[in-house]
Amino acid sequence: MPREPSTPRIAVWRKLKRLGVAQLGDGLVALPADARTREQLERIAEEITDSGGTATLWFAHPALAEQERELARTLTEARAAEYRKLHARAQQAQGLGEAEGRRVLRGLRAELRRINRRDYFPPPERRAAEAAVNALHPSNPSNPSDPSNSQDDQESSA
Repeated sequence: MPREPSTPRIAVWRKLKRLGVAQLGDGLVALPADARTREQLERIAEEITDSGGTATLWFAHPALAEQERELARTLTEARAAEYRKLHARAQQAQGLGEAEGRRVLRGLRAELRRINRRDYFPPPERRAAEAAVNALHPSNPSNPSDPSNSQDDQESSA
C-alpha cells in the first residue's frame, strides 16, 4: 500500500490484528486456514487493492511439522497473554459497586468474545479468564459485590 496516506494501511493492520494473525515477516502474516479466515482475508485484500496497494493471498502449509507447531505456539501464546490480561482486569473488578460492576462486566465479556474469535488454539488461560469474568456476575455465589453473598449470610446458612 502507498505510504501516504497512512490511514488505510493502519486500518488494514488493525483488521489483521483483530483476526489474530501471526506476523512472519514484513507484509507477511499467517492464519489457520478455514472458511471464516479466508473470507476475511479476501475482504482485506480487496480493501488493499481498492486503496491502491497490491495484495496476494497465498494458501500454504509449513514444509516441516516443527514449523507448523511453532506457528501454533506463537498464536497460542499471543492469545494466552490476552487472556492473562483479561483475567487480571476481572480480578481487579472484584468488589466494585453494582452499577460500576455491571458496566465493567459488559466490557470484559465483549473483550472475551473478541479474543475468543481469534483463538484458534485455545490455551489453558482461556478457562481461567472465562471463570474470572463469570465470577463478576451478580448472581454468582462467589461474587463479593452481591449483597446476598455476604459472609454473615454464608455463615448463618452453614
